Amino acid sequence: MSAQRGVLLGLDHGERVIGVACCDANWLIARPLALIQRTARAADFAKIAALAAQQRAVGIVVGVPILPEGETAQSRTVRRWASRLAAAVALPIYLWDESYSSAEAQEILAEQNAPRPERIDGHAAAVILARFIAAHPPERALPPPLNRRAD
Repeated sequence: MSAQRGVLLGLDHGERVIGVACCDANWLIARPLALIQRTARAADFAKIAALAAQQRAVGIVVGVPILPEGETAQSRTVRRWASRLAAAVALPIYLWDESYSSAEAQEILAEQNAPRPERIDGHAAAVILARFIAAHPPERALPPPLNRRAD
């Protein structure tokens, strides 16, 4: 079974800011899209849903910190938040390892001699999304989404 292609959003969940990235429909390039200043959960989810509709996204990838020592308080928080997002939007929600995505984004920007943005969250979301895309070539099925009703 091959993975469905189409635009995906990638999310880097933070306490104050949600970094948002998107990829093209063929899953070739992931790029930063937006920063969402967190307010109330419903408002944050509405902004994510609006960006997904604007980009015609077919799914959302949420970065979860997965550390060698196992589940952490932060990873539990993100998983809970992603489950609530899955209940609020009509798109498949996938969890993906976001460990060290901010550091990787900083390295990429430094290699490109690009000025470091004030907030790295959108670039970290692009790293998370790029990792997800790389792990799922066309011949490989996607993992089950959190919200099975959407697949």
